[in-house]
Amino acid sequence: MKRCCEGVGLPCLFKGVGMASSRPPKYLLVFDFDETIINENSDDSIIRAAPGQELPEHIRQTFRDGFYNEYMQRVLAYMGDQGVKMGDFKAVYESIPLSPGISELFQFLSKNHEMFEIILISDANMFGIECALRAAGVYSLFRKIFSNPSGFDKRGYFTLGPYHSHKCLECPANMCKRKILTEYLAERAQEDVEFERVFYIGDGANDFCPSVTLTSSDVAFPRKNYPMHQMAQEMEKKQPGAFQATVLAWESATEVAHYLQEVLKKKC
Repeated sequence: MKRCCEGVGLPCLFKGVGMASSRPPKYLLVFDFDETIINENSDDSIIRAAPGQELPEHIRQTFRDGFYNEYMQRVLAYMGDQGVKMGDFKAVYESIPLSPGISELFQFLSKNHEMFEIILISDANMFGIECALRAAGVYSLFRKIFSNPSGFDKRGYFTLGPYHSHKCLECPANMCKRKILTEYLAERAQEDVEFERVFYIGDGANDFCPSVTLTSSDVAFPRKNYPMHQMAQEMEKKQPGAFQATVLAWESATEVAHYLQEVLKKKC
């Protein structure tokens, strides 16, 4: 396990954000962003700021599986050419609805913040995540945010880069969340912060990769019937017991809040 900090720099970037905590918490809570905290894929959402709220076919045809970050760089360049500015993107990010129950979960975490260290690992981008979290009033809950670097160049174009490089064959070329999570845990251990349990809340295939590293004392909260949940079920069928963490699928994040509340009650 090593610290993951090998991002690719861009001018005027939002890359990593952190807030110090006053005392070591007992639990690490890891969030995904798209279709977990928010109820949409934010890369799809920002198309609402494009002319006619759609992309031309010649842009859409450039998509390659596993290289979505590169595809979005082309999308953003096109939108810049069309005159879409920072305020247009910001307005979209701030208007994306939260997933069911997420507000209630954040209210619970705000009241019990001393028990949880909260981080976010997302293949979206730093600017969009910060806009959405600030609009929801929950930005300060997160100790660290890991996402693709983004910002605005001298032309006012929204720019995006890859988070890092890695050797994982299961993940997109620009980000392996397993690498980020394991290196974060190692870094915190070096700082004498070790967690009793890790809780991971996500939805996508790229959330399944880090959840495989969780131990039998940890809990994976996949969104019900989304890829992370389906992949965990498939692994259990093919290799019973290989997925060590407890799996608790959710339709509303209030279910996550209720589980965490019970965890705290048992510790009292």
